[in-house]
Formats: sequence, structure tokens, C-alpha cells
Amino acid sequence: MKKMLFALGMALSLCSMYAVPLHAKDLPDFTELVEKQGASVVNISTTQVIKGTRAGPQSPFDEDDPAAELLRRFFPGQIPGFPGQPREYKNRSLGSGFIISADGHILTNAHVVDGADEVLVKLTDKREFKAKVLGADKRTDVALIKIEAGNLPVVRLGDPAKLKVGEWVVAIGSPFGFENTVTAGIVSAKGRSLTQENYVPFIQTDVAINPGNSGGPLFNMKGEVVGINSQIYSRSGGFMGLSFAIPIDLALEIQGQLKAKGKVSRGRLGVVIQEVSKELAESFGLGKTQGALVASVEKGAAADKAGVEAGDIILKFDGKPVTDSSDLPRIVGATKPGSKVALQVWRKGSSRDLVATVSEIPDDSGATRNARRGGKPADAAAANRLGLVLSVPTAEQRQSLGIQHGLIVEDVRNGGTRTDLRPGDVILSLINKGSPTEVKSIQQFNELLSAFDKSANITLLVRRGEAQTFITIKGISDK
Repeated sequence: MKKMLFALGMALSLCSMYAVPLHAKDLPDFTELVEKQGASVVNISTTQVIKGTRAGPQSPFDEDDPAAELLRRFFPGQIPGFPGQPREYKNRSLGSGFIISADGHILTNAHVVDGADEVLVKLTDKREFKAKVLGADKRTDVALIKIEAGNLPVVRLGDPAKLKVGEWVVAIGSPFGFENTVTAGIVSAKGRSLTQENYVPFIQTDVAINPGNSGGPLFNMKGEVVGINSQIYSRSGGFMGLSFAIPIDLALEIQGQLKAKGKVSRGRLGVVIQEVSKELAESFGLGKTQGALVASVEKGAAADKAGVEAGDIILKFDGKPVTDSSDLPRIVGATKPGSKVALQVWRKGSSRDLVATVSEIPDDSGATRNARRGGKPADAAAANRLGLVLSVPTAEQRQSLGIQHGLIVEDVRNGGTRTDLRPGDVILSLINKGSPTEVKSIQQFNELLSAFDKSANITLLVRRGEAQTFITIKGISDK
């Protein structure tokens, strides 16, 4: 027994001799960064006034119950759960932002301030200011707001191009309303393309990002902002290790246009494209997988006028190489409308040079301004009888979603009390008497709705993510 204890003691002594000590200096220290840059990060709270029936406690009585009629008569407007009662309630949300100029210009996400009737900014010194939304661009999810203040602490801006995968990064924001929360991680990937996000080469990180972090800064270890934390990939609604930030150089380009004119102008080519796989590259006689394969060309669009044909592979646009198909929408979108640019395409085994005059993407749902009419958002009239704000998908979105027709649900109003539809859903067909009718335009869809009375049930075929599902909406509101 003594020999065994002696051997064990010797073994532990040897382990301690050769173990590599872990010193504090070997770990990243974020304290100085937070001390110097934390004050330039702000908490943003928004309020949206919504008129309609608020989802909440339901009446214990049926609508036609005599007791319900008695309550309505003697307590008008005070008993919850009865349809037809006009109500006004406030929808509140939280986000983050950061100060980019000492006179009060602040960058955040477009979805943080979207539809807000009031935007309130809170600084780390507890001062609060009402903010004005100078402009918001939904396609890149960047918004510029302004508070009336001076001598404010300003962030330092960095170069996302110098970021390296594996590099430490830090986020400061207000997850779930917990102000100035610091989280850290590494850069997981660069130049990520996400579904329906054709204009942003996202920085992917494993920094803990949760609701409320949106719009907050992503710092490198030099204390420079390299991105705006925008969204996460999650099956639970919370952080799962996949976070995405908008590169700050792209955000600054957007804010420059928002500050100057309140909206963003983007170039448009008018093609439906797809990825060039190894098999496709071989069949087209292309030496390697590169470029964007043109699946179809919109008649009369810039590409059509330039002589681009279905089956062409676009290799360069305005001198910039198109390495992946996802590169093309970003490059074209960043081109000033009306510009003449050179295209290099691969056609029938050889390259050809073309010249295109870039057109402009219509300013539909891509940019919003802080215009108000009667205290409501200027686009309030866009909601149809179902309380849905819809948009027609672009050619790039149709290609990305793999659809030929449909309408994208941009917003669900009336508190979402009558429908399971969500923003991002794509309405493909409307079912009428068992027969599906393909949805191809907003006007056509609204005309189809007009044929139903307000008590009718509407069944829609909806694309959500990679799946299709039927959704029934019970009753149509009178708009």
C-alpha cells in the first residue's frame, strides 16, 4: 500500500512539474475596450401605436350570450374579448445602436425602428432623447437616426476587409433590455450570403447575440467597429452560436445616402441567376466554377438591351470579378443607376464583352422615410383587407426562393390576431371553392379578396422557409 501511495505521489509531482501554467496574459482582455467604447453604445426603445383589437384576455361568454349583451350595454368598451370593439394599444420593442458623430447621428438596424411612432434613445449616463429617423433601408437592414445633443462620445470605425477568420470580436448591446451587456467570440466566417439578403456579405461570428442586441456594434480587438449586429440563426428564438453582422463599410455607404436623401438608390440588371456548379461549369466548357449563370433575362431590362442571353455566365461586372453568383446582386446594387458598365460573359465556349446601362431598382419596400400622415407611418395604407403589407419579389428573390410567382409578406398588422401569417412568408396561391389561383401581383390578390365577404374564411398556399403549407384566415376585416 505504501509503495502504491509513493508511486501516485511521484506521478502527481511529475505532472505538476511539466504542466503548462495558464496565465491571465494568455487570455484576451476586453476591459480597456469596454471602458473606452462602451459610452458610445446606446439603448433604443420604440413605440408603435396600433389601432384594432388587441390580443389578450378573452371574454368568458360567447358573443351571443345574454350575459355578454348585458356587459356590453352597461360596461361599454371595458370588457375584453368582444370583436368589433375599437382599441388603441402600444407595441414596444428594444434594440441597440452606436453614435457615429458627436452631434447625435446614430446607426442601428432598420428593423429596430421600422413602423415606430416614437424612438427613444438612452445613453449610458442615463440621459434620454427622442430620436428622428432620417432614413432606413430594409434591404441591408441599416437605419440612421438623430438626437439633438452635442459633444457625444463617438465610436472608432475599422476596416472589415482586414478581419481574419478566428479573430476575437466583441459585441455591446441591450439583449432582452439588459443595457450595455458585453459578449465576446470569434469571427466564424466572412462574406456569408443569407436567404433574401442579397446585398450584404455578412460577417458570421459566435458572439452571443439575442433580441435587443440588434443594431449594436461589433468591435475588433483594437476597439474599432467592424460591423452592425443584425440577426441570428436560431431554432429556439435565442442564441445558438450563429450570429451575423453587417460590415461597417457597407453600412457607412448606406448611411451616406440616407443622410443625403433619406433613401438608397440601387442598380438593376434584370436577370434571374443561379449558382455555377462543377457539373454546369463542365457542360458550358468553363475551366472552373465561377460567375453567375443567367437563367432568364427580363424583356426590356438593362441586361436585355445589352445583349445578355439566357445561358450566359457573367464573369465580370464593371471590372469586378464575379466569383460566386451571390456576388452579382451586391455589385450591381452598389452601382449608380444610369451608369454604363462593361460586362464580361462566357458564351458558347468563349468570353465576350458587353456594355450595359444600369437601371434602378424601384423604391418599393426597400427604403422608408420618417414621413408621417396623421401620426401614422406613411405606408399605413399599404395594408390590405387581411391586414397584410405585401411586396412583389424581385427577380433575384424569386431565384433565391425558387419560385415563379407569389407575394412576400412584409408586415402583419391588426396585432396578428386573425392570422398565422408571418413576415417573410410567401403567398403562392389563393384557394377559392377548392380551386387554386396563382398569386402574381398585389392588385390581382386584392381583387381576389374583394370577392369575399367579411365573414368568409380565406385559405392560402404559403411558402415558409423550405416548406409549403396551407393557412386559413378566419374572417376579413373592413379596411
